[in-house]
Amino acid sequence: MLRIPELAMPKTRKVTTFYKGKKEVWDDREEALNFFLRQMMTTEGEERDRAECIYIQLLHGLDECED
Repeated sequence: MLRIPELAMPKTRKVTTFYKGKKEVWDDREEALNFFLRQMMTTEGEERDRAECIYIQLLHGLDECED
């Protein structure tokens, strides 16, 4: 039995983010999660809010995330 229900798991590891007006394609969802978590921890104010918005979208399994 899987620890995470199969339907809740992201279909692909590849994600696209739109952050501060720039589009970036990530081959690995975990890399994107780590990047935006670091952004949340090292910035404040509006920049932190933008990174947090994308981070949450990534956690929910979206393939395209924007701030």
